[in-house]
Amino acid sequence: MAIDRVPALKRCRALGIEPAVIGRSKESKRQPKRTNRKVSEYGTQLKEKQKAKFIYGVLEKQFRGYYEKAKKMQGVTGENLLGLLERRLDNVVFRLGLANTRKQARQIVRHGHITVNGKRVDIPSALVSAGDVVAVAEKSQQNAFFKALRETNNSLSAPAWLDADQEHLAGTVTRFPNRDEIDVPVNEQAIVELYSK
Repeated sequence: MAIDRVPALKRCRALGIEPAVIGRSKESKRQPKRTNRKVSEYGTQLKEKQKAKFIYGVLEKQFRGYYEKAKKMQGVTGENLLGLLERRLDNVVFRLGLANTRKQARQIVRHGHITVNGKRVDIPSALVSAGDVVAVAEKSQQNAFFKALRETNNSLSAPAWLDADQEHLAGTVTRFPNRDEIDVPVNEQAIVELYSK
């Protein structure tokens, strides 16, 4: 499996993303270099795609698959694409406050700490459905990380389409997210235009 080893803060600078978007609170001390170079339409579209891939931690082949699926769905393709990315299990774990970053959420899922409707799921890209209950596995709740997590109020920042239960380290997907509830700084229409060429 391909792994992106470029430091996260360096990628944030290159793509013009605030580190908080990926769950990083620490700002880099170095300021981004400013250039007056004009970016082509293709360059702008490519950058938007790279931003989305980086934020959600998805590689090209899988991202293309999400686009093809979004195209076949009813509604606006770009919004469908972001909706699918939001429904990834690792993203839902992050959104529920059960991890500090999407990268950490992916690791938590891979290590078998998460259940969906009571069944252990270790595939970060699994898509959740409305009504699904995502929770930390009972055995894993004794882990020091999750014990500390219960004391924090991470779940307070969970979006409206998720019903977080901090005490039980769980949450319910009440519905699919609307575009205005997806706070990623990505122009999804530019991605659609790029793939439509």
